[in-house]
Amino acid sequence: MPLPPLAIYRHDRNERALITLVGEIDLETAPLVGASLEGCLRDGIRAIDVDLTPVTFCDCSALNAFLHASQRIAAAGGTLRLHHPPRTLGLMVDIVGCAFLLVDPPFGHRPSRPRNTPATRSPVPPRRPVPPVPVLAGGVL
Repeated sequence: MPLPPLAIYRHDRNERALITLVGEIDLETAPLVGASLEGCLRDGIRAIDVDLTPVTFCDCSALNAFLHASQRIAAAGGTLRLHHPPRTLGLMVDIVGCAFLLVDPPFGHRPSRPRNTPATRSPVPPRRPVPPVPVLAGGVL
């Protein structure tokens, strides 16, 4: 018998929930992730931790599910935190700029720095203003 592509385990403690995801999060299984997080909200839980240690694959639909859930949970006065994401999810988070979701970066993953900057903090030069570009009606240049 084949294993399901994603298993979801939930452990509640008072006003907090730990969701452990096991398997693959993709276009087919991401709605299950969203539904489980939405279920926590319906049950009055506002602090949700997601353990991603056993996730073997995830794509951008996983990130989309987490971002959507994070918005809904924050609007309800709660927090969503992702723990031990796979490297691919960590890279997507860096690209999109939503590191606020991560508690523990994936093994071997370091937060990205702008290129050509030393590891120590140094003042960032101010950005030059970009002149406005004229746009014609209908959004055509």
